[in-house]
Amino acid sequence: MTILEFAAPVLEWRALAPILLVLAAGCIGILMEALPFIPEHLRFTAQMALVMASVVLSLGFLVINWFRGMTGVMAMGSVTLDGPAYFGWGALLVFGLLAFMVFSERKVHGGASAFAASAAAVPGSVEEAEASRAGREHTEIFPLGLFALGGMMVFLAASDLITLFVALEVFSLPLYLMCAMARRRRLLSQEAAMKYFLLGAFSSAFFLMGIALLYVYSGSFDLAGIHEAVGSSLAGHGLLVAGLALLGVGLLFKIGAVPFHSWTPDVYMGAPTPVTGFMAICTKLAAMGALLRVYYVALDGERWTWQPLLAIVAVVTMVVGITAALTQTDIKRMLAYSSIAHAGFILTAVVGASQIVPAGQATSVASIMFYLAAYGFATIGAFALVTMVRNPAGEENGLAGWAGLARKSPVVAGLMGLFMLSFAGIPLTGGFIGKWAVFTAAWRGGYWWLVVVAALASLVGAWFYLRVVVVMFGSDPAKGTFVGSASMWTWVPIAVGALATVWLGVLPDQVMQLATFAGTFLR
Repeated sequence: MTILEFAAPVLEWRALAPILLVLAAGCIGILMEALPFIPEHLRFTAQMALVMASVVLSLGFLVINWFRGMTGVMAMGSVTLDGPAYFGWGALLVFGLLAFMVFSERKVHGGASAFAASAAAVPGSVEEAEASRAGREHTEIFPLGLFALGGMMVFLAASDLITLFVALEVFSLPLYLMCAMARRRRLLSQEAAMKYFLLGAFSSAFFLMGIALLYVYSGSFDLAGIHEAVGSSLAGHGLLVAGLALLGVGLLFKIGAVPFHSWTPDVYMGAPTPVTGFMAICTKLAAMGALLRVYYVALDGERWTWQPLLAIVAVVTMVVGITAALTQTDIKRMLAYSSIAHAGFILTAVVGASQIVPAGQATSVASIMFYLAAYGFATIGAFALVTMVRNPAGEENGLAGWAGLARKSPVVAGLMGLFMLSFAGIPLTGGFIGKWAVFTAAWRGGYWWLVVVAALASLVGAWFYLRVVVVMFGSDPAKGTFVGSASMWTWVPIAVGALATVWLGVLPDQVMQLATFAGTFLR
């Protein structure tokens, strides 16, 4: 009789504390919803306190672990803590904290949050009307956000393909639900959730098939094992190419690259604006971190195959994103196509793959991390401002409604103008330094022609950003549009985003040095 022996799992609790705290807080948040210990009228405040405390505490552990030099392969080979993981986790926690603050806003929405009173009720039904009159709120949005954030953190640092796939599902499923929870325009919100779900299903299918093919080729799910197989095996090259292509498709879906972007603008439009801001940066940051880890760690030896493919995707993404953005009249849809174009700019540095550079200069990884930081602060701030510009029916997303906004609120118009200039890459903003960094990385990698295309695309793209500025400052005020009175939960992310945008544009050295120091993957 054979006795099976099982080894107890070994977890580095302190090193993994930032992830564990976020996921544990999500579980506690679900229990708070299920158990009757907290009165319903206090539940929103309790959930806010829990989410803020857990993210701040996770940030504290992250900083302590960094200074103690806790790096290496953790969680029985499932997670790798290295420079890019630390930087990515820090960025996700900061942007997540700012986004959750916008989730917490009630004042600008007339005393209730931006989320449906009863998302399960049929739009326009008696049940929905009764829930709205009773002032109910979906406080489940906070634990869902924590689960999404925790999944993104694991996704960014996963060191094997199984963990990568599980993390993908962990952060995707809550986002599908969050997209359907808009208080107003419920049908549009539910349509956005369905489309995002279908996009995610396609993404997962391609991703899983890529995992299967790479496993057949290498005999390993570990990124390090795949790297070793790529360097030593001469057989099954077709499996390798097919596997890296399908895995890349799954990741490019999450980044929003063309031609895998199809319903991304619809999701941006229909989802609650606080959720849109959260997804716009955090999903992109997590997916880009995972793509870099897969291609630079596992598939680095096959770069001559994936570099030309990603170069083509980068060009098409920039051209389609910018061309479509030129014709948009809805500001959320315009920001969606802007996000697609920015994915193309980031991919230029991925293609460059400049990992060995002169001392003191940024690698491709460091350049991308700086770009995502600069883009993230402007994105969080811009979507927070979108929630404040309103008409009697709710948010005013039509660009025509933003006409003459500077006369109604010079502060709001000025801050939105600052974020638009950063997206356009105008000097003295973080966006300019970010573009300079990724273009330099691509040029150093030998892809000068891609830099030329990206620079021309950026020049054309500046037009639709400046159009927003001209509409706000150079047009007569639109009738019926007003700026809602917001609380500190909206103004803090806006102020932090504006200060960071200026700081990264004027004094970028500290963050760039941090990104450079943290810009090397462990194998």
